[in-house]
Amino acid sequence: MIEQLITWMQSAGYWGVAALMALENLFPPIPSELIMPLAGFIAAKGQLTVAGVLAAATVGSVGGTLPWFYTAKMLGCTRLCDFADKHGRWLTLSTHDIDRGLSVFRKHGRKMVIIGRLVPAIRSFISIPAGLAEMPLGRFLLYSTIGSLVWNMGLMGAGYVLEDHYHEVARYIDPIAKIVLAFILLTYIWRLIFFRKTPRS
Repeated sequence: MIEQLITWMQSAGYWGVAALMALENLFPPIPSELIMPLAGFIAAKGQLTVAGVLAAATVGSVGGTLPWFYTAKMLGCTRLCDFADKHGRWLTLSTHDIDRGLSVFRKHGRKMVIIGRLVPAIRSFISIPAGLAEMPLGRFLLYSTIGSLVWNMGLMGAGYVLEDHYHEVARYIDPIAKIVLAFILLTYIWRLIFFRKTPRS
């Protein structure tokens, strides 16, 4: 699969990088920990430019966040709270949890979006609280761009330096993603066991 991905990215060029990064944010079939080091490797060979790869990847990353953002915005806090009233047990969310979480996000949304874009496993889904909290689109795009730019720059730079060993980047980052996912799963199980429904104030 890797050889096919290299061939396809070489032929598709910057559009291919942008498309893969957009898909990675919608539903990560191929993680950015593989895409960006590979793009850096191709840039190191002189087939693409560093600036072009970074720009394409960041545009793709930010564009890929918008469907989740708008889906959450259309869903809205009221509908989510109504859903939590009926199915909160399995969501492990009460309307009080939702109100409290959105209140925190409205105060610290800038930091949460920027930092969230740098965390494997959850970076694709930080768009959801941003949409629910109705963060202005301009701010969301700005903060997502900053976080995505830093993330993409780090991964691409590693692939550029490592060249033929670009796949080592994914090998080191993959355990971090697994730890984050395990933490999310364990937190969910713990909340499921001890969940108590709290009425909305």
